[in-house]
Amino acid sequence: MKYEIIGDNLQMVKVELDTGEGLLAEAGAMVNMSGHMQMESQLKGGILSGIKRVLTGESLFLTKFSPAASPGFVSFAGNVPGKIFPVRLAAGNEFVTQRDSFLCCEEGVVLDITFTKKIRSGLFGGEGFILQNMSGAGTVFLHCCGDIVEITLKEGEMVKVQTGLVVGFESTVSYDIALAGGISSIIFGGEGLFVTTLTGPGKVVLQSMDIAKIAASIIPFLPKPKETSGK
Repeated sequence: MKYEIIGDNLQMVKVELDTGEGLLAEAGAMVNMSGHMQMESQLKGGILSGIKRVLTGESLFLTKFSPAASPGFVSFAGNVPGKIFPVRLAAGNEFVTQRDSFLCCEEGVVLDITFTKKIRSGLFGGEGFILQNMSGAGTVFLHCCGDIVEITLKEGEMVKVQTGLVVGFESTVSYDIALAGGISSIIFGGEGLFVTTLTGPGKVVLQSMDIAKIAASIIPFLPKPKETSGK
């Protein structure tokens, strides 16, 4: 498998597949593909795995793409402006991601769910109680909203992040929340009550924007429904 990430802030990934190779993608993520590329909906891992994907905000079925008789290509893009981030998994490695970040992956990747270890992290961390867990061997493509920030944390090193801006992290990283600051910062700082804390060792991937912020910035400009007077 070969791939190319195309574009700047509205990226898509173009993947070239040889005969016998396959790629699994989130439903509706395909942009274009070779004329002889085959598509097949699959309930990968059975009904239980499908239900787990639904709990993380993904589709029940995944779509498998494979070329019929000769090498071909297929391209994918996310549903909001942003960038695509590839994660290479090897046996024994796991990567945890937020809901809705999965785009596509090689067939050797195992998709599952994991739960936040603390109730307060699930309530106030911005990602909810359920996160996606990816393991196995192969490349996963994640879609980030806005730009990408990649940080490698040392043992015991911590980074604080605004809630909702965590794309994913290696399973060796500890995930929690903390108060954003003092009373004055919470009331007047505009950063919210809590921030997400990530403690190393391990790799962390962040995004510069989240869909909730985009929606909030658009709402004031949407036309208001006209009032109808009843008789």
